[in-house]
Amino acid sequence: MMAAETALAAPELKQALAETAGTIEAALDALLVESEGPEARLDQAMRYAVLGGGKRLRAFLVMQSAALFAVNPTCAARAAAAVEMLHAYSLVHDDLPAMDNDDLRRGKPSTHRAFDEATAILVGDGLQARAFEVLADPDTHADPQARADLVLAFAAAVGPRGMVGGQMIDMLAEGKALTAPEVTRLQAMKTGRLIQFSAEAGAILGRAPPELRQALARFGRELGAAFQIADDLLDTEASTEQMGKTAGKDREAGKATLVAILGPERARAQAELLAEQAAVHLEPFAERADLLRALARFVVERNA
Repeated sequence: MMAAETALAAPELKQALAETAGTIEAALDALLVESEGPEARLDQAMRYAVLGGGKRLRAFLVMQSAALFAVNPTCAARAAAAVEMLHAYSLVHDDLPAMDNDDLRRGKPSTHRAFDEATAILVGDGLQARAFEVLADPDTHADPQARADLVLAFAAAVGPRGMVGGQMIDMLAEGKALTAPEVTRLQAMKTGRLIQFSAEAGAILGRAPPELRQALARFGRELGAAFQIADDLLDTEASTEQMGKTAGKDREAGKATLVAILGPERARAQAELLAEQAAVHLEPFAERADLLRALARFVVERNA
């Protein structure tokens, strides 16, 4: 059922993803202004890290979830841009020699290679701060309570009990044999929490009832888990050219993944099951969430 629905929605999804990417690129370009002072090198590096690449999947989740509640698209785009800034910061720091030591990101030299390590660290710091600044700005939402809720949920998603904590566990786990539940928790923190926030953000912007916000949060949680398994499968099966980053690096580093524990076939089946479970949480939104349903299938079928 889900595969058939997605097949019908695939062209529409592709167009919607492209339109969102263009909208968010413009928003990021406007929000990351290059100064004329001595700090201009930092501005240039921040723009390098964020602009001109990526699927903008997290931004798409923000925009689509916001559309379910008729949120002003300009306000939604600001929130989506903040998420993309935060995501880009995580990639810049992840690529550093002290972390994953990767020279390629989104098909071009990693930020620390294009500039230098110290600048790359500052880029991450600057993007994180700018992301929170954008979310807290009245231009993102007129209601201060909505802005406070956004900032609180965002901080929880990316902090020590979210993305950053997951990165710490990931580093400690290299070369160690983790159980499937341990890997699932690691990935839920490192990758899943930001994807969950992205799906939930539209409900926060729309001041939605708690049960609808929870439905989108659950959708995002399952989607994030499926996304990470698919990403780990790509690391073992796709080429560097397809991925835009060094293929096989996680496997060579002994990263803890469900693919390593379950094997490719069982891991793929698990990702597909998670995508189907994610779609179930969209039932309260009926056909208005068809693009999000299509996205769940896209996440596990993508080849890059």
